[in-house]
Amino acid sequence: MTETTNNSITHVTPADGNVFADLGFAPDEAAKLKIKAYLMIQLEQWIREEHLKQEDAARLLQVNRPRISDVVRGKSHKFTIDALVDMLERAGKQVTVQVV
Repeated sequence: MTETTNNSITHVTPADGNVFADLGFAPDEAAKLKIKAYLMIQLEQWIREEHLKQEDAARLLQVNRPRISDVVRGKSHKFTIDALVDMLERAGKQVTVQVV
């Protein structure tokens, strides 16, 4: 017996779109989640690019090691946007805001 599966893509979020809105989050919540996700990706990339162990990243960012673990694992619900911006600033990253 041969089974056939449908592997067609039914929806693609445009690069400038918001996947959280597509998932059904309210517009205000989707916007916040998109910002948090972007900030967390920037932190995770910095940790990886600097070849930092979580303990070293925690020391440099002035947080405890479990907080770094939460960043690396993408647990955005554990962070405020302010906390993520503070950590990026401590990493030497300049965070700017653009309203369109």
